[in-house]
Amino acid sequence: MTGGDLGFEHVLEPGASGGTVLLLHATGGDEHQLLGLGRDLAPRATLLSPRGKVLENGRTRRFFRRRGPLDLDIPDLLARTDELAEFVTAAAAAYGLDPGRMLALGYSNGANIAVSLLLRRPETLAGAVLLRPTLPYAPESPPPLDGKPVLALGGDRDPYVPRPRHEDLVAALRAGGADVTATLRHAGHELTDADIEEAGAWLAAQGWA
Repeated sequence: MTGGDLGFEHVLEPGASGGTVLLLHATGGDEHQLLGLGRDLAPRATLLSPRGKVLENGRTRRFFRRRGPLDLDIPDLLARTDELAEFVTAAAAAYGLDPGRMLALGYSNGANIAVSLLLRRPETLAGAVLLRPTLPYAPESPPPLDGKPVLALGGDRDPYVPRPRHEDLVAALRAGGADVTATLRHAGHELTDADIEEAGAWLAAQGWA
């Protein structure tokens, strides 16, 4: 099912488990990029996959703007975070989804806006799988995450996420009370088979597979 009347072009694939995985694509992707991965990792979940609205250089899709690879446009990110949170709320109402069973799975740019949802609009998500995330900004105060499960998978050779940013992210989420599982494996920004295996096992352990 595809649609665009909730503020974002998106795809919805119904599932049987009662939980929804919010798929947030990487730079250059679209609402279809993570559907196969999402279905492999959470075969019984509903999949909700919006398309990022920002066009970089007129053609490359993202969820928020940046000035350079390591220079994010934070005011734009904050505004886009609120916009995405409103979409999630509207989609839950429109499609009869349980708003308390909404877990994000984001990669790269998508992982970073998922982090921003956790920091700024934590009521939106029940947890998250963050693939190659960074800490885009330091929260003014610890977010009320209250034991929400989060998996953060980084690479120690990732040119876009220096190791201290990965560690800062884990610390910020744990300061808010999130139950964080973090792995920094020998890899770059690309995903590895080990990442996919770990994400699948983690989702199964959380009851999302």
